[in-house]
Amino acid sequence: MDGTNNTESNGASDSTVVERSISQLTMLVESLLFVAPEPVKVSSLAAALDESPEQVEEALQQMAASQMERGLRVQRQGERVQLVTPPEAAPFIERFLGLDLTTRLTPAALEALAIIAYKQPVTRAQIDELRGVSSDGVLRTLLHRGLVEQGERLDTAGRPFHYRTTFDFLQHFGLQSLDDLPPLEDNGMGAAREADISHQGAELTEAPY
Repeated sequence: MDGTNNTESNGASDSTVVERSISQLTMLVESLLFVAPEPVKVSSLAAALDESPEQVEEALQQMAASQMERGLRVQRQGERVQLVTPPEAAPFIERFLGLDLTTRLTPAALEALAIIAYKQPVTRAQIDELRGVSSDGVLRTLLHRGLVEQGERLDTAGRPFHYRTTFDFLQHFGLQSLDDLPPLEDNGMGAAREADISHQGAELTEAPY
């Protein structure tokens, strides 16, 4: 009789699922992001915590709302997220760490970067077409600065690379996601709108360093 009761008791204990409050889950998600060496997929956070992606998304939303007056921000690109410092803290971080981050992007680089940001994924030929000049030099600069990255090759003549922005791009301009980009004027889908995109670099404000 006693043995049967112990078995039933142990079985019940083994099948117990820990239910967390949203505040507890938010704390755990923030802890994982804090120690993560690189941006993390939402699915990876969910797997590590034995939670659903929907629950992790809810925790991320609560975290983002609670961090507006704190020293960390949730930054997101697609399904990947990371913790970053707010742009207004940049000059103090620079001074504290002894960094020299005063080099600014040229107007040409900002122009090419705006095209990539708004049209991504985009090829070098498409960037050149919108700018009207070769973009080899500015693309090398943007790649070196880590603001853009090469994606997969296209299955077309020459197999060109796609270019897209990175998490460093978001950090450089103090954005939490691509949704925070300055809106484009509604000029339709013709040449006027293409010109608006190619000159949008002037609207991108680099975070203060």
